[in-house]
Amino acid sequence: MHLTLHTDYALRVLLYLTHFPERPVGTAEISTAFGISKHHLVRVVQTLAQHQFVTATAGRFGGVTLARPATEIRLGDVVRACEPNFKLVECFEMESNTCPIVPVCALKSPLRNALDAFLISLDGHTLADVANPRQHNRFISLLQSQ
Repeated sequence: MHLTLHTDYALRVLLYLTHFPERPVGTAEISTAFGISKHHLVRVVQTLAQHQFVTATAGRFGGVTLARPATEIRLGDVVRACEPNFKLVECFEMESNTCPIVPVCALKSPLRNALDAFLISLDGHTLADVANPRQHNRFISLLQSQ
């Protein structure tokens, strides 16, 4: 299983926002902190806002904030919202499948089960579980040393 950069960046944005709940955070700040293209980051924030993980406000005093408490944001929900598809192999997409062994292949079921287990595991964790507030100062210092 390989997550796209879009999903990776979305998770990073959410972690960053969890460390700054007291204020809106500009996309330029997050972009600088992680060394991510601001243009790409804006698209990530749009996805997160569309799925109501964050609230984005434009303008001089605008920025991005979590739309709800970190304890209510499940990692599995974020990954599902940000990943374009979960077709691990060609036969998951029957319309474009060209694999000749589909009628006799038993691989699809174990792969589907593995994908389901992956998402179920992520569903067992919230953003608050992985933000680790005890490491706030170290989190900030690591980003500032970039």
